[in-house]
Amino acid sequence: MLRIITDQVEAKQELQRISDRTHHEQIETQSATVKDIIQTVRKLGDRALLEYTEKFDGQKIALENLKVSGSEIDAAYQQISRDLLKAIKLATKKIEAFHLQRVPKSWVQFADDNVVLGRRYTPVDRAGLYVPGGRASYPSTVLMYDIPAKVAKVPRVVMVTPPSENGKINPAVLVAASEAGVAEIYRVGGAQAIAALAYGTNTIPKVDVITGPGNIYVTLAKKEVYGTVGIDSLAGPSEVLIIADKHANSVHVAVDLLAQAEHDPMAAAILITNNRDLAEKVQLEVVRQLEDHPRRILTEKAIAHYGVIILTENLTQAAELSNLFAPEHLELEVESPWELVEYIRHAGAIFLGNSTPEAVGDYLAGPNHTLPTSGAARYASALGVETFMKYSSLIEYSPVALQKVSQAIIDLTVAEGLPSHGNSVKYRKINN
Repeated sequence: MLRIITDQVEAKQELQRISDRTHHEQIETQSATVKDIIQTVRKLGDRALLEYTEKFDGQKIALENLKVSGSEIDAAYQQISRDLLKAIKLATKKIEAFHLQRVPKSWVQFADDNVVLGRRYTPVDRAGLYVPGGRASYPSTVLMYDIPAKVAKVPRVVMVTPPSENGKINPAVLVAASEAGVAEIYRVGGAQAIAALAYGTNTIPKVDVITGPGNIYVTLAKKEVYGTVGIDSLAGPSEVLIIADKHANSVHVAVDLLAQAEHDPMAAAILITNNRDLAEKVQLEVVRQLEDHPRRILTEKAIAHYGVIILTENLTQAAELSNLFAPEHLELEVESPWELVEYIRHAGAIFLGNSTPEAVGDYLAGPNHTLPTSGAARYASALGVETFMKYSSLIEYSPVALQKVSQAIIDLTVAEGLPSHGNSVKYRKINN
């Protein structure tokens, strides 16, 4: 059962404990394992991928079957329902429409004395997309990662995902990939897949940016290869924080908490409210909805360890606690959400009003569902088109413009003890 906390000092301590839930001693051992896997893949390439796939996924795959064939993708369309295909197409359309509004534009600025400054945005050459397997299939993840890459005009997108029974890939995942424009898919997962994307093998090409969530081994592998390649983020367990008042529906609040908890035993589900009656109703409703829940065991674990209800005196205090936690997902189930949002400084995505459950954003509203976790919303943002692009500064000075600032540059180079820097300006000054 969800605990109800009324003491604000205790509430802050509990929020900190939940935020720190991925910091445990076992990570040191897991990190050593990941480093060994990465080094082995760098040394043995495809052979290591096949051996690790058999060891960790229990699937023996021939090298020629590592890449998913076009016929397998075509067959996937026949294995899903028309309604699901329709939903995937709708989500694709909405996500693409949103991200098309966010494409960074190159620009130049013409100043006095023929000085030209600007930025030139270009996409990376290759992007790697990791799609997790395990407890569920994630066609929405494919769309949320590949569509921004497509909008950014990345020339080549490579997708990796662990094989399930008989070495197959979930058909909904394959259809989503096809609809999003991914033509290159490999059946490999875990840290070994991240290593392959970072360093390349004879079969899987080296990429420039790796994106996508995964288990702790995948996350640690992304951390290990960062610098060799770019990464989107280090995703932790998912989390939702709901701020609700007396106008919220306890059934809706409870199911929204469970919608997060059912992801993973380490998922966090937090309610902050200024209404005790709502808190007690939600507490009971969570128990009721868990009775016949298909994922009851893992969902109960999440609720028991990382679920909590916090009572505050007012909504302003609730917003302060939310900012302290900096949640991945924040739901404002209050009478005036647009007034309360003015007090929110840190959140990955904000869902306003009683008719906007997190699931809307998870699947097809348009904004990306790949968000900062574990307090990273204090400094990070959602994945977007920018993840797959970088910019070059553009600088052009005329002889007149250089003459006007030359002495200032020379003075600065003297202060830093870099004579050739100063001379690069001084010699041009003399020549002109």
